[in-house]
Formats: sequence, C-alpha cells, structure tokens
Amino acid sequence: MAQEKANVASGAPSKPTRSNKKAAPAFVKYYLFTYNVLSTIGWAYILIFTVIHVLDLDGKSSSIAYTSPTASFTLGRLFSSIPFLRTTQKINTVGGLEARLHPLLVPFYRRAATTFGRIGIATAWIQSCALLEVLHVLLGWVRSPLQTTAMQVSSRLFLVWGIVEQFESVRSNPLYTSMVFAWSLTEVIRYSFYACNLLGYEPYVLLYLRYTTFYVLYPLGASSEAFLIYATLPSTSPIPSWSSWIMGMWKPADYIRATLFLIWWPGLYIMYTHMIKQRRKTLGSGRSLAAKKTD
Repeated sequence: MAQEKANVASGAPSKPTRSNKKAAPAFVKYYLFTYNVLSTIGWAYILIFTVIHVLDLDGKSSSIAYTSPTASFTLGRLFSSIPFLRTTQKINTVGGLEARLHPLLVPFYRRAATTFGRIGIATAWIQSCALLEVLHVLLGWVRSPLQTTAMQVSSRLFLVWGIVEQFESVRSNPLYTSMVFAWSLTEVIRYSFYACNLLGYEPYVLLYLRYTTFYVLYPLGASSEAFLIYATLPSTSPIPSWSSWIMGMWKPADYIRATLFLIWWPGLYIMYTHMIKQRRKTLGSGRSLAAKKTD
C-alpha cells in the first residue's frame, strides 16, 4: 500500500502537454536530480545493511540487541523529552513461531528480529525526507496530485513514527525486516529510475524492474505493514466485556489502528491492480516486451 508513489512525485519528467510547455528552471532540475541520487544512496544503504544483517555477512549480527535506541531517542537528546514519543509497550522477544521453524531457519529468524538495531534510525530519517516530495508538489516543481502524494508519504511516516517508534514489540518483530527490505528495494529502483529520467534517458532495465518487482514487493511490504499494525493491538476483545475491563480495555487509538489494519487490504488490492494496468500500458504485452528486448 505504501510501496509506490506517483511517477512524478520525485521529479520524473512526463510527456509535454499544450498547457505545460514551459520547462522547469535549471536549478530545479539539478535539485531534483540531487534529491533522487541522494535518496537512491540512502535506500541502497538500508537495503545493503539489511541483507548483511540477516545473512550475517560481517559477523556482527549476533551483537545487535533486541532493544536498541530509536530515532525519537536520538531526537530527544537534542530537544526536550516528548511525551507522545514515549514507548509504553514491553518488548516481546522471539517466541512461539521460532519453535515451529526448521532449525536451519532459526538463525535467520533471530537476526531478522534485531534488524532495527542495525538500520532502524537511518530508516526513520531517510523515510522522513520524503516529506520533501509533498513540498515539490506544492511548489509546482513536479506534476502530481497533492492529495495522493500526501497520503502515500503519510502512510509510510505513520508506520515509521506511529508504529515502529512507539512499540518495542514491533521493533523486534521479523516483519519489520521484510517491510524495510520491500521498501528499500522498491525505492532504489524508483529513485534511480527518476534520476536517469532527469538526465534525459530511460534505461530499459530500470523500467522493467520498476513495473515488474511490484508483483512480489507489493504483497510483501503491504502485508508486513498490516501485520505490524495488528501486532500493536491489545490481546483482549475489541468488544467491551468484564474480561477486557480486567485485562485492559481498548483505547480510541487501538480502534483507529484496527480500522487501518482492515482497510490496508482493499488498499493493497487497489494499488496492486492499478500497477498491473500501468505495467501493461507501459511495457505492453508479452510480444511487445520481446520486441523491445531485441531492439
């Protein structure tokens, strides 16, 4: 659901129209190119270190603790304490699911539960830079619907600051790793594609990856996001009862997150089918694809 932004949100050029023949100033083009290059580098950093951590390629993964400083913690060292960002949940260590895994998968599962300690802070700040894409639309530097761009950016920020930063159990959930992996791979392809477009050429490899990898990355990322939201809900029934009164009643924020969990799935379906149509429109049928590859 939060996997894809509009093609022009980061400055990708679009076809000229009668109503928009005036080219953007040179400094805007240079700025957008720099923004996309830096975004590519940032997400590539997250992608590389996610893979390194899960596969333990540098031998340091075992030293990463389940409990690690967060981005809001580092922000709190610069500013006064912000009550809204205080974590109230107790950490939920790796448990039941691990016992059902094949022994060969257990080390990967455990490392996936500590990925936040390696790239969590960087992910929060790099994703927050996407707020600039809303500014790009407001300034008229790119042609993209403001409402769509704002919703897509805010959904990611909600996951980063409203879910991951607030709940320790989410930060130690292996689904955090799958979510960040899907995000980072998607963004490396997307931003590098935009950067190349701003230079005036369109590599077919990036074009093909952009409109093909979503088949896997969309379900992977969106389902990880949804179940991380679900993991923050109370274990008691959402319907008030004596047991929920004793064990803990649902708060308004819990009902909001539960609603978001439910609407995440139709949102995924809408975006998924939209991208399938866009792929057919951009890449064409199987025969046209074969023709392009032989050109």
